[in-house]
Amino acid sequence: MNVAEQKVYFILEQLNIKYEKLEHPPVYTLDEFIKVVPNLKGSYCKNLFLRNKKGNQHYLVIYSETKKVNLKKLTKELNEDNLSFASPARLNKYLGLEAGSVSPFGVINDKEHHVIVILDKNIKEQEWVNFHPNLNTITITIKYLDLIKFLKYCGNQVKELSL
Repeated sequence: MNVAEQKVYFILEQLNIKYEKLEHPPVYTLDEFIKVVPNLKGSYCKNLFLRNKKGNQHYLVIYSETKKVNLKKLTKELNEDNLSFASPARLNKYLGLEAGSVSPFGVINDKEHHVIVILDKNIKEQEWVNFHPNLNTITITIKYLDLIKFLKYCGNQVKELSL
């Protein structure tokens, strides 16, 4: 177990959040993950780490596997200039993560609360959601309401949008 993963479990336990843990081979995309674990309970969630054109604002976008994000529409909704994918270096700097491990649990590493979390409204219809605990060889399942509890604990701004 690496330090990033331990940190997630420690905070989940501090917040009294129950989780189910599943170990699997490394996966880098949701399609790969669904092939490895085809019948997981709850929503398979996608996570995008984006930046604005100036590079002075970053967003973690969380949405259901059944949706596609229109970056132009999202850019307009957030009143931003040209959102694009952030580099692996930025992902590491702000969330302490590597490509393939993007997860809302990375916000525990954002001590300055720089990253704004964007949640697709349809995710709250799911009782259970699945994410990597900052390591792409493990997936944990938690209740959606516990995800919100975790995000509030971390202190990052959270916006709900219809994506």
